[in-house]
Amino acid sequence: MNCKICKTKNISKDAIVNLPAYNLSLCKDHFIEWFERRIENTIKEFHMFTKKDKILVAVSGGKDSLGLWFVLNKLGYNADGLHIDLGIYDYSQKSREIIEKFSKTINRKLYIIDLKKEIRAIPEIKEKLPKKPTCSICGTIKRYYMNKATKEYGYNILATAHNLDDEISVLFGNTLNWNIEYLSRQYPVLMEYKDAFVRKVKPYFKVTEKESAIYTFLNGIKYIEEECPFSKGAVSLKYKEILGIIEGQFPGTKIKFFNNFLKKLYPLISNKSEEKEIKRCKICNEPSSLDICAVCNIKMKLNI
Repeated sequence: MNCKICKTKNISKDAIVNLPAYNLSLCKDHFIEWFERRIENTIKEFHMFTKKDKILVAVSGGKDSLGLWFVLNKLGYNADGLHIDLGIYDYSQKSREIIEKFSKTINRKLYIIDLKKEIRAIPEIKEKLPKKPTCSICGTIKRYYMNKATKEYGYNILATAHNLDDEISVLFGNTLNWNIEYLSRQYPVLMEYKDAFVRKVKPYFKVTEKESAIYTFLNGIKYIEEECPFSKGAVSLKYKEILGIIEGQFPGTKIKFFNNFLKKLYPLISNKSEEKEIKRCKICNEPSSLDICAVCNIKMKLNI
């Protein structure tokens, strides 16, 4: 199979990537070009940021976050990295080592928050709070420190590498449960709110996990291939599996599902959710809907 773009230039070159959703078969160079143009167009379409902004990329050590950090800098954006070391056995140690090496490779600043020093390692928190879902605790803690660090380190944009598969699995679950409150907040750009929350953006939301993995691999970026040990059995993984089967039968379903949500449903519900009053946590002074924020509550339960 020949590269479709090369063919238009009367060049015969084998395609290495097939994108059924777009009826495209591309060689290495044209896939990279297609991918980078898609990210650039997404950033501009949703007015995520400009080259004057200071961007902090949340990097986990996986293919998506390292790929995002790489492509933003390649496109000329001012993007540094933030890693939260969760203290999850060898998984976190390997992730941290990979990220530290990568930051030196692309010559960008890296900030590391060591959860063991801030609270406790995730396995220890899980042991102390066995009734709470580990992924829920971890997500709460990461959102807290990402927002806090972005402000404290002087950045005005927080970029995360949520891809299309991540977004539609969340959308699918919220739609199954008709959770209007969550649906009304599922947008590629979450605006900053006073001095409480920073602007959060998802430049990868239009590319699939497969496309992201191919881009990272073709650029020779080493990443941690293992999944988080605590993610096994997560319902989001089952949703991804189901949606993947549908995509296999009907290419383009994933992007159509999310695009139609943004165009048809989101405008109807985005202004209908009542804005909750933002208070300040009495302990840490970070934004919270309660008198004491979720992270400080966790610390209290751990006797910290």
